[in-house]
Amino acid sequence: MSLIAFGVNHKTAPVDVRERIAFGPERVQNALQELLGDGGAREAAIVSTCNRTEIYTHAECVTDELVEWLATFHQMSPEALQPYIYAHTDESAIRHLMRVACGLDSMVLGEPQILGQIKDAFTLAQDANALGPILGRLFQNTFAVAKQVRTDTQIGASPVSVAFAAVSLARQIFGSLEEKTALLIGAGETIELCARHLQSAGLTRVIVANRSIERAHMLAEQYEGSAIGLGDIPAHLHRADIVISSTGSSLPVLGKGAVEQAIRERKRRPIFMVDIAVPRDIEPQVGQMQDVYLYTVDDLKTVIDEGQRSRREAAEQAEEIIDVQVEHFLQWVQLQTGAELIRNYRRRAEDMRDEALARARSMIESGRDPREALDYLARTLTNRLIHQPTVVLRQACVSGDLATVQSVSHVVGLDEDAETLAQRALPVGQWGNRNPNDDRER
Repeated sequence: MSLIAFGVNHKTAPVDVRERIAFGPERVQNALQELLGDGGAREAAIVSTCNRTEIYTHAECVTDELVEWLATFHQMSPEALQPYIYAHTDESAIRHLMRVACGLDSMVLGEPQILGQIKDAFTLAQDANALGPILGRLFQNTFAVAKQVRTDTQIGASPVSVAFAAVSLARQIFGSLEEKTALLIGAGETIELCARHLQSAGLTRVIVANRSIERAHMLAEQYEGSAIGLGDIPAHLHRADIVISSTGSSLPVLGKGAVEQAIRERKRRPIFMVDIAVPRDIEPQVGQMQDVYLYTVDDLKTVIDEGQRSRREAAEQAEEIIDVQVEHFLQWVQLQTGAELIRNYRRRAEDMRDEALARARSMIESGRDPREALDYLARTLTNRLIHQPTVVLRQACVSGDLATVQSVSHVVGLDEDAETLAQRALPVGQWGNRNPNDDRER
């Protein structure tokens, strides 16, 4: 029985492959039931995002069989999927899940969204009754590791994207953003990401300006903001504490005159501006004005590079934390394996006892002397319980397997006699450096 983690991600497979084997939430439950049935898994969970599809199982089958199942489920040939697949087993699988949850395997090092996506996968697997004691414990431990990494390292503290860097600079300048207003110029992916980061930072007042007012409304509604056209910016600029602009315009959309008027209306309260666009959206002269903090995409690049270096250092610390936690989880798994062996051994001994006891009772009930029944019970139990250790001990002595002789002797309480028994049993040629005076001393 092995822990197996396999799948594809942004490093191993292009987007057209990733989208073919992605699992929507509505398909996960059926997929998990198949894995637990014909798929051969005892436990299973599926993590599916835009950048990765991964399956975690506690299974008796081999990885090739699981890959074949994944390909068949998505109506692909295993041969077409195999070149993009990676697979990890046991210790490597445990480490992989923990690294993924900590953002160490992400496109953006240390990004936090993946942890939430893994928690969603865990919930879906729970709802499908697909988790057992091993995977369930592994995911819970993984969440604790991710929290420890976030707490004990700076893995998520430094900006590593333009949008995140812009919002981080705003927080450095203003501190709390809860009472601030942001004007977002544009409605593309970068502006949408800025809106998301601003909301996470506590900002609640958003104005979206865009050439297409419909597109501006669509984005503004997501964040309970308002929408305006580009031509309306001068009338609303004085309301903005933060301005972030990213359009595809070939000419500036915000000039020095409009900013001067806004500063007067704000009574010299500062405005933080980030111009992410290339060509620039905000006239360069705006950056020379008092009470305006203007950053361009090149300024942010320095912040991002510093953030990447900081996160790489934090990632090394995170790897050390993961190494320790992987070892702890492996020890727990080994304890569970030992406990299962002990339960099975006790069950087997109890079966022997019950069988011998039933026979002894039958002897008494049939009129046999109770002492004869007791002798039978004692003799039978003794013979059956010592039979297997005796066989193993005899074979080890004959073959000269000193380690097994000592191990079995320890188990059956013959530690003091183990070396003597082994030396006497070993063929003369295997006695090695045995001291001939040992026998006289004994």
